[in-house]
Amino acid sequence: MPLSPSTSLGHYNVISLLGDGGMGQVWQAPATQLNRAVALKILPDAFAAEPDRLARCQREAQVLASLNHPNIAAIHGIEKSDDTQALVLELVEGPTLADRIKQGPIPVDEALPIAKQIAEALEAAHEAGIIHRDLKPANIKVREDGRVKVLDFGLAKALAGEQSSPD
Repeated sequence: MPLSPSTSLGHYNVISLLGDGGMGQVWQAPATQLNRAVALKILPDAFAAEPDRLARCQREAQVLASLNHPNIAAIHGIEKSDDTQALVLELVEGPTLADRIKQGPIPVDEALPIAKQIAEALEAAHEAGIIHRDLKPANIKVREDGRVKVLDFGLAKALAGEQSSPD
């Protein structure tokens, strides 16, 4: 089901497109029952019939559910409606690190806290047996308060013996 502003998906009312990537679109949508804004990561219709793509989406949900860290964007659940499947994710406001880099060099006193928070997020993931595998500035958000959130664990891989999931 193609989404557009004003579309409803379960308990979520789609407001605006936040991003478009290889694994689908990310939309801002308030959760009507909980009265909070979330991000819906929608698997494209073309992928919905592909078992490998569905497994990758499920793996991302399981990986995120296994991680609980202030520098990793949280998952709230999975929403299915008709042929549409979405990950319900924490909505992280603010620019990506890629956007921030485009503005010019980042001063050391700003860069060090960003780097430290990214390292802490990766350390937590690695301790849980998870390797991100797609870490790049576009997958890191920097909130207005300086809090960094690592996003998009769609290519993550569980280390052997740590956690079972398809690769």
